Amino acid sequence: MRNDKLSVQSMDFAVSIINLVKQLKENREHIISNQIGRSGTSIGANIREAQYAHGKADFIAKMQIALKEANETGYWLELLFKTNYIAENQYKELNSACISLRAMLISSINTAKENME
Repeated sequence: MRNDKLSVQSMDFAVSIINLVKQLKENREHIISNQIGRSGTSIGANIREAQYAHGKADFIAKMQIALKEANETGYWLELLFKTNYIAENQYKELNSACISLRAMLISSINTAKENME
């Protein structure tokens, strides 16, 4: 089990997304729940993959995939809020966590790129 901040937050976020998917499926919403379930849990999976990358370029590529998945997840969260599947407070909490992950990913990617030069 990883204890670095990015790994912990991405795991916590994935757990929140899985709980959201359960809630959505109870309300018979299956299309977006499947999409957000995949993108929201993929963030942490790609971060884990990056930790055992074959080199800096592979590390950066995996982290960029995690960033893209986080951005996609933000889109699905906004769509769920705008279609009244989730309440404003739930949206704000999940979106804030997603924004935090994106910021940490961007910082990690930029640091790794600087270290390559």
